[in-house]
Amino acid sequence: MPENCPDSAKTCPFRARIEALEQEIVHNKDAHKEFYNRLDASHTSVAVIEERLNQIKEDTEEIKASLQAEKSAVQELRDKPGKRWEGIVDKAIWAVAAAVIAWMLRGVGL
Repeated sequence: MPENCPDSAKTCPFRARIEALEQEIVHNKDAHKEFYNRLDASHTSVAVIEERLNQIKEDTEEIKASLQAEKSAVQELRDKPGKRWEGIVDKAIWAVAAAVIAWMLRGVGL
């Protein structure tokens, strides 16, 4: 576009506006750089947070597995007295059965 104004700022009514727009362009370039730097920093922060969350998830899964193993061990300890009692009752039944069989065999004469 041909310029209708001579080089003098006094004779060109648009010169001040043009210079203001040029300064605004420079300022906008700097603002865009800052914006993209902040955006990049936020992406980095999100990546760090994501990594921390993944680590927390892994730790939580390990804790769950450990608690499950402990729960199993505790259940085993809870069941132990019951198993002992069942063993005692089982032996008592066998002893009574053996005594009855011995009494019957003695009664028959063997």
